[in-house]
Amino acid sequence: MSTNNDNNKALIFVYGTLKQGFPNHHLLETLTASNDAQFLGPHTTVHPYPLVRGPLGIPFLINHLGSGRRVSGELYLVSGRALARLDELEGVDRGHYERLPATVVPTPADGGDGAARVEAEAYFADRSFGMEMWEKSGREGIEEYRLSDADKYVGIEARDVGFKLKDYILLYLQQ
Repeated sequence: MSTNNDNNKALIFVYGTLKQGFPNHHLLETLTASNDAQFLGPHTTVHPYPLVRGPLGIPFLINHLGSGRRVSGELYLVSGRALARLDELEGVDRGHYERLPATVVPTPADGGDGAARVEAEAYFADRSFGMEMWEKSGREGIEEYRLSDADKYVGIEARDVGFKLKDYILLYLQQ
């Protein structure tokens, strides 16, 4: 159940810069230290989705079920307070990402009937540009955002002042 009420918890599947060892994981470390997040282990999506690298080395999961590959990531149980912080980082209110359902299984698992399927949520590219991002990638996705991908990531503090992520996305899609 996803809500911003601290009495309720949400399962969040992360696949990019929020994973352990990646540039934005410090937020989940802070949330874990305050008991607002709990790491539940590596997980993989049951269904294939496109995962692409967009502008600034940012990963985007595209809500196009059945295309792409099964995506590897991590599962967290988070409080309502943590969910609000994650939504803020992911720009949910700014049209960067949408938090949508994603069924995952522990990794390694084949996703068959015997695997412990979990209904979680993940941050998908906003529908206003998601499919364009998939087309721009040549319909070629990756199954895992790796450290070599994160080397190309440009953090908020290093981006042009006055430029919003949506501006970078629009420029990227026009190239």
